[in-house]
Amino acid sequence: MNKLLLVVLFAVVAGLGFHPFPVKNGEVPPKTEQIDSLAHSSERSETEKLYDSLHLQSLLNYEAFEQAMIGYRTLPAKNKDMLTVVDFTLPSTEKRMYVLDLKNKKLLFHTIVSHGKNSGEKYATKFSNKHGSLQSSLGFYVTDATYQGGNGYSLRLEGMEPGINDQAMARAVVIHGADYCSENVIRATGRLGRSYGCPALPRELSKPIIDAIKDGSLLFVYAGDEEYIANSKILKNHIEKPSKTLLAQRGLNSDQQF
Repeated sequence: MNKLLLVVLFAVVAGLGFHPFPVKNGEVPPKTEQIDSLAHSSERSETEKLYDSLHLQSLLNYEAFEQAMIGYRTLPAKNKDMLTVVDFTLPSTEKRMYVLDLKNKKLLFHTIVSHGKNSGEKYATKFSNKHGSLQSSLGFYVTDATYQGGNGYSLRLEGMEPGINDQAMARAVVIHGADYCSENVIRATGRLGRSYGCPALPRELSKPIIDAIKDGSLLFVYAGDEEYIANSKILKNHIEKPSKTLLAQRGLNSDQQF
């Protein structure tokens, strides 16, 4: 009887295997898949903590911020203190540019920003990397040098994604101030004026924003566009289906998006 009991106990112990986590009485030790899931949730929670510390909950789409942080952690930008996000899922009548001071965890600027003439009317829905398209381009950019041009004080942008926005410099897609980007235009026409593809800003904010983000900080232009995600080498290997736990925390089910 004792021998039979020992055999059974040995089989049970062997079946459980070695687990790196201490197990309390009455608890079931985690399986390898559960451990991987916990590690992934912990990694994501760092982005969520930063999002919360910046007080962006009612201001910036979490998915836009999450994708911006993937590029922030992946791309070699000289100035890691600053991160700028443009959310083109919002209409041009709303403030859709966010300049974030990640070092001091502050939202420095939150403002309206224009999209390209051929990207759409009130909403930007079409995007292109082609010369003469007069459309905005999605994805990740690194800010370059400033210069004085036809639109005054301007900031060059280097597109970091081949085939998506890498013609930005050649197309002269830059950040600059514009009279057509103003609350007065919104009141008069029901939308902002549009650019030739540049993220144009209100005149009074263009210089302080350009000075804050120039010389090597990251800019991410988001639109919730599935085609962009499928073609972005920066994002497509990092975008994973959110865990059921994380979805539950946000009051969603597995068929819904953030």
